[in-house]
Amino acid sequence: MRKIAVVFLVCLFFSSTAALAADGLISVKSTFPVKKTADRLQSALQQKGMTVFARIDHSAAAAKVGKNLRPTELIIFGNPKIGSSLMICAQTTAIDLPQKALIWKDAGGQVWLSYNDPQYLARRHGIGTCGKAVLAKIAKALANFAHSATAP
Repeated sequence: MRKIAVVFLVCLFFSSTAALAADGLISVKSTFPVKKTADRLQSALQQKGMTVFARIDHSAAAAKVGKNLRPTELIIFGNPKIGSSLMICAQTTAIDLPQKALIWKDAGGQVWLSYNDPQYLARRHGIGTCGKAVLAKIAKALANFAHSATAP
């Protein structure tokens, strides 16, 4: 009985947090609709000198082929100065760069901003001490961008 109560409390705690991390993704709850969250993210990225390579409205593309997809947008962005440093450490990181942010509405109506956890990328590509400082910088920047896009 005690174990069940502990498991319940742990599940309750994690379900009520503003950010979730699973399978290499960090997901942050947004207080805004998908389009506004994506607009805010794009603006924050551009204000910090990041290159926004593309913005893809997956819902609109699905609608063009007769499919109904909840609002889902992807923003592809980066900074070659930073990304190139990771690729020098482990060239296979190029498959995961430039960075991507997914803004999506779940079945319950909650909007999320999700992005790759830099530590997941480090493990995936075997980036050791070579990219440690760069990864820390990326993690901080991504968290700041997510906050700018999602928080009131």
